[in-house]
Amino acid sequence: MTAFSLEPAQLTWCAELRALAAERLHPLAEKGEPGRVNRALLTELGALGLLPRLFTSGALDLCLMRESLAHACTEAETALALQGLGAHPVHAHGTEAQRARWLPRVSDGSAVAAFALSEPDAGSDAAALRLAAHPDTRSDGRTGWRLTGEKCWISNAPEADFYTVFARTTPGAGARGVTAFLVPADRAGLTGTPLDMLSPHPIGALGFDAVPVTADDVLGEPDRGFRVAMDTLNLFRPSVGAFAVGMAQAALDATLAHTAARDAFGGKLRDLQTVAHQVAEMALRTEAARLMVYAAATAYDEGAPDVPRRAAMSKLLATETAQYVVDKAVQLHGARALRRGHLLEHLYREVRAPRVYEGASEVQRGIIAKELYRTLDATAKEAGT
Repeated sequence: MTAFSLEPAQLTWCAELRALAAERLHPLAEKGEPGRVNRALLTELGALGLLPRLFTSGALDLCLMRESLAHACTEAETALALQGLGAHPVHAHGTEAQRARWLPRVSDGSAVAAFALSEPDAGSDAAALRLAAHPDTRSDGRTGWRLTGEKCWISNAPEADFYTVFARTTPGAGARGVTAFLVPADRAGLTGTPLDMLSPHPIGALGFDAVPVTADDVLGEPDRGFRVAMDTLNLFRPSVGAFAVGMAQAALDATLAHTAARDAFGGKLRDLQTVAHQVAEMALRTEAARLMVYAAATAYDEGAPDVPRRAAMSKLLATETAQYVVDKAVQLHGARALRRGHLLEHLYREVRAPRVYEGASEVQRGIIAKELYRTLDATAKEAGT
């Protein structure tokens, strides 16, 4: 199997996921409240065996899940993805006790996870985190930290049951002075506020007022939390691209059906060369983005050395492509696509956020350039030039 030709079993699985999303997940999503965690939807994702796959599948399978679900139910896709984003650090870097306590509940949908990296003044520049972890000695003599500061733009906040929190344990050390902590939502001093956002999934801000954490709450090693964050993002960035590809494909499919049926100028819209060429361009870009996403995910699964560059490229191309395709779809549908409740009205709101979260498009370009020059410098060094 290559990244460019899925096996028949994978194609069948994707078709089954699209059917499940339409028949069983979309009705539950429709009953959810915008801006709130849909726990019934999470429970169903767990019952269908999709949440457990977050911890047993590779990057390519994650992409196939996200793309397939997004095609029919973006809410289900996002609910699944946010569980994975918040819980992957526990799965990959947590202790046996941390995994035993939280991962079964994440897998059955009874516990909501969240990834708390961004801050009011440290979104794209993740190494500039200011949430402070001050050393603290407890009454029982154990040493730990007190977390003081803010997090912002956190998906699933403030309704999550636990947060993967990144805090500065060594001032002035940049990326090398950040530690990842597993913080249960009921920890004293932790508060949250929902934010009213364009995207329908829950996003909030968190306040930390001397929140106590100990060595038992550390994910990975102290001062090595930035590695935990980047490992998680390198896995999930291609799958953000897969989410975008799923939305682009849904918009393209709707446009094909509409232009084939719509009467205009004595024929069908599809008969107009300008329309046909736009549809062809939408399809071309969607397929190119899909292939780059699959290639990046395969590189991750194979442990390739250029994963950061490939992950950034796939996320950048796919999210920018989805924005283009959905916008063109709206234009070709006309005013009906702007009516509340129309598929494209929904996609138009959904498609904007992925170009910002998990590293804005500008950040992805910066990563790509950095990796290219790093490779160039390493090659030159080996050649002795």
